Amino acid sequence: MTDAAPPAPRIVVVLGYSGWREDGLHEICAARVRRGEQEARPDDVVLLSGWSRRPRRATEAELMAQAWNGVSAHVLLDQDARTTLMNAIGAARVAGEQGSREVVVVTSGWHGRRAAALLHAAFAGSGVRVAMALTDERGSRRARLREVACWSIVPLQRRGARARASARRARSDGARVEAV
Repeated sequence: MTDAAPPAPRIVVVLGYSGWREDGLHEICAARVRRGEQEARPDDVVLLSGWSRRPRRATEAELMAQAWNGVSAHVLLDQDARTTLMNAIGAARVAGEQGSREVVVVTSGWHGRRAAALLHAAFAGSGVRVAMALTDERGSRRARLREVACWSIVPLQRRGARARASARRARSDGARVEAV
């Protein structure tokens, strides 16, 4: 009898969010963490992704890890992701390292369309299924306006994400992701 390899884990990616004035976990980010906890299963790998707007302060990923009460025991932090594009590239890298065929991305409903566009580009040609799990909180007017403005660069970002995805399949890019 041959030993079958264990199935590749599903990746649950929780995208960070922070405001300019807040210390600690922003309420939008907390809602994303709670949604991620609802999505995560015990055998999933959870990737908490987000940077710190201020030097010498905890990153969004670290704050989410402190708040995490989900069932998954395998939690990774991507503390360098400063943009949704960087979140997408980091998620694709981790999914590739884990051999995953399914990724669930957790973000806010008002951010979901743009995040999905960039994630689908980052996973282009990989055969990985990307699903979205959205929170229902309403973003501030400023956040929603910023989201509209960010759409202007999505075509360029998608091309860049696809190019990186192709290059990553050819070699590892060496970016840093830490286990908690």
